[in-house]
Amino acid sequence: MTGWDIPLIEISGGPRERGLAYGEAARPLIRASVDYYREGFHYSSALDWADVCERARAWRDPVAEVAPDLLTEIDAIAEGAGLRADEVFALNARGEIVRAHDSGFGPQEVDGCSSFALLAEATGDGHVYCGQNWDWRVGTARTVVMLRVVQPPKPTIIMQVEAGQIGRHGVNSAGIALNGNGLDGAFRTPLGLPQPFLRRMILDSAYLRDALRVPYDVHQHIATNLLFTARGGVAIDLETTPVTHRWGYPDNGILVHANHYQYGVPPEIAEGYRPSSVDSLYRVPVIERGLAGVRSAAGSDEVRATIRRTMSDHIGFPHAVCEHPDPRQPEVRHSMTMMSALADLTTGEYRVTGGNPCENEYTLLPWNINDGPGGDE
Repeated sequence: MTGWDIPLIEISGGPRERGLAYGEAARPLIRASVDYYREGFHYSSALDWADVCERARAWRDPVAEVAPDLLTEIDAIAEGAGLRADEVFALNARGEIVRAHDSGFGPQEVDGCSSFALLAEATGDGHVYCGQNWDWRVGTARTVVMLRVVQPPKPTIIMQVEAGQIGRHGVNSAGIALNGNGLDGAFRTPLGLPQPFLRRMILDSAYLRDALRVPYDVHQHIATNLLFTARGGVAIDLETTPVTHRWGYPDNGILVHANHYQYGVPPEIAEGYRPSSVDSLYRVPVIERGLAGVRSAAGSDEVRATIRRTMSDHIGFPHAVCEHPDPRQPEVRHSMTMMSALADLTTGEYRVTGGNPCENEYTLLPWNINDGPGGDE
């Protein structure tokens, strides 16, 4: 699958103004996302779209309790896109709905991703980098947008999202970056915050301490890995679940995470735990080995080339660091690396690929990460 240009959308103002602008600008893409998940939910969980939307409403209360401004923004996105609020909310709680539904179809595969952080001591140019390959369904790939959210006094955010989502992976003008990876596990706890809202609250934070507090202060519904990188030279990885969190730090300036528990399986799921993305077990060491080469890079161009080469690795093809569709799977379940992202937190440069990095160069975005309100590092 060849690459494509990622749409760039900038929104500003209060929650309602931001939501309306987002919904209007991304209207055809949000509608395409709804169309895909209408089919996808039926295939994976035997739920029709009306059932999905009805189930989505249950998660409005957890959002209203901790982030009412984001609920206003979501409803305005739907209005701007000409859709029902529960349809856009379903796009933002898709993982929670699937994981909470006992379909009898077996374990649900988590969103695949391979994330990394590189501190200055690990890079030939002395810069701090972070990024990830975002692996997910081919049918959603062309609904991805780059979203810039200008919301003073909060930091300005640049993030990549499926059209209609309130948050996912990105960086803010306070120099705080967030990369995320799905984790397995069914935790029998009360309804909690869906991931896009949790991640947006993190990126709304002006201070690293506040960003790290978010997953501790709110109750989330599903497990996920959150990799924090700060431009001052800190990287912390949190394996978060609805019941407990564990953490890890870089080794010689390099931190890599994928889709399995690397700091110990939570005891609540340990007995029956099986990683749904077993390729995660080899993606991590492949990336660690490749990124070790940035230490001897002669400059920033060579650092970026080494990162691209690493994130394009095909060991285990098609289920590789750079993922390609598996022809043995039904088309609705075809997955690929639909975007690779690379942020230089030192210079503020943000680069992405539209599609697999093995086939597409990183394109420099016109927005600098550092433009906007700051905080600490």
